[in-house]
Amino acid sequence: MGTRGAELVPTETTEVLDRALESLRAAVQEAGATVERERMPSVLADPSQLEHLFTNLIGNAIKFRGQEPPRIRVGARRDGTRCVFSVQDNGIGIDPQYFERIFVIFQRLHGKDEFPGTGIGLAICKKIVERHGGRIWVESRGGQGTTFLFTLPAASEG
Repeated sequence: MGTRGAELVPTETTEVLDRALESLRAAVQEAGATVERERMPSVLADPSQLEHLFTNLIGNAIKFRGQEPPRIRVGARRDGTRCVFSVQDNGIGIDPQYFERIFVIFQRLHGKDEFPGTGIGLAICKKIVERHGGRIWVESRGGQGTTFLFTLPAASEG
């Protein structure tokens, strides 16, 4: 992520999300997850990095689940010159005291025996969003699901 990515170009988010979901198809099926999505806007983005962003956030929603099968909702709305995206789940949630820590590389909230991973996924998500001039944040309470939100520049309408 430290290297320069591809140029930011008008990008159909629906197509990028389709590719991310295709790469997660086996995980979605194995977990018995359902993924709902709203109509996606066009944004100025590096399509490859945007796909990686969706893959990480949806993959985390599948991984950090409770007893119920994962229910994931991907939403978006235009807000002036920006689009605000959300990836919401019914998983284990995150205690608010950890909201900043989760975006720091190698910071894990759980042992590797509980949930596999390296602790770099959300740090990469933050780098991607910031490279696009946006911001990423989380809304959650322990045991009550999580919503990750991020902004990206909207593509010109026309």
